Amino acid sequence: MYTELIKIIEGGLNNDKNKVISYSKHLAKKLKDDGADKLANKITSTLEASTSFPVYKDQLFDAPVDNDTRLNIADIILPQDIKLEINISDSVKDPIDNFISLVNSKNEINNKGIHINLSMLLYGPPGCGKTTLAKHIAKELEIPIVIARFDSLISSLLGNTAKNIRKLFDYAKNKPCILFLDEFDAIAKARDDNHETGELKRVINSLLQNIDDFLETGILIAATNHEQLLDSAIWRRFEKIINVNKPDSLEIKTLVETYLKRIESDIDVNDKKYDALLANFLGLSHSEIIKIINSSYYNSIIKNRTLEHYDILTEYFKYNNNNRYTTEELIRFLSESNISQKHIAGFLDISIRQVRNAINVE
Repeated sequence: MYTELIKIIEGGLNNDKNKVISYSKHLAKKLKDDGADKLANKITSTLEASTSFPVYKDQLFDAPVDNDTRLNIADIILPQDIKLEINISDSVKDPIDNFISLVNSKNEINNKGIHINLSMLLYGPPGCGKTTLAKHIAKELEIPIVIARFDSLISSLLGNTAKNIRKLFDYAKNKPCILFLDEFDAIAKARDDNHETGELKRVINSLLQNIDDFLETGILIAATNHEQLLDSAIWRRFEKIINVNKPDSLEIKTLVETYLKRIESDIDVNDKKYDALLANFLGLSHSEIIKIINSSYYNSIIKNRTLEHYDILTEYFKYNNNNRYTTEELIRFLSESNISQKHIAGFLDISIRQVRNAINVE
């Protein structure tokens, strides 16, 4: 039994959870054979209840660096530093929750003799929350997230890119963390792309080998805005694949109302004008909608008044026109959005006559 205890201690000091589990099982069996059933059962139940991730708080999480530039090739965020709110559809929430449950049940599933692949690929338009979802999962699991930095990971010396990829995976492999590869298409492009060099194709081969090795024990999440660029072999590596799309009308309503509950505003969510306001957001991403409302709120603070729905309409108009517009065009847009001439004049600090001239009303 002394051998098992020493091996368990070695595994703990070297952060080798597989070694700890293996020799703990040996120890439990020996204790049971010696008649110490109570202690043996205690060890077995502790193993079964474990999430398989050691405590990370006492570990040093120094980011790996590129040997030539000495720049970090990853950023590390601890779960207690993740502050976010998510508003997602059930079609995304359900598989995300299922993935979290799968990770938490890993030991129990492994003990049944079943190997599970803890990997997820998120794809869809930019600004729809893929990075936020990855951070949300890390926060829920209470483990750090290691986010690859492709600006320094991809070296100008092509031979070093594969080395950096290997270094990144090796770094994350024996740590309790999620490895997150954002903008994944930067290194996972299809090998039949005629524009890519032979060296870059070898990088993809290296990436695939590292993914296969890493997924024996690790948690991997990747995200891309350009899923059509990914190599076909990449898709087969991921257990769960989720399309994170732009919000529908119900998600937009939830997103905006969640925001409005946190601030002071004179916006009546039961007014028909509010529904017309939300209709403008169809086709925009989550981040675009929040950006517009943030700008509206900041402007209302600067002007020392409560947020109104025409504040949001104005910021939407500016955003939608890339800030290239005339006052007359803005007046007509607000008028068509059922804002009264009096309110338009007061809001823009102009005369009623100017408003009427812009909308051709005498």
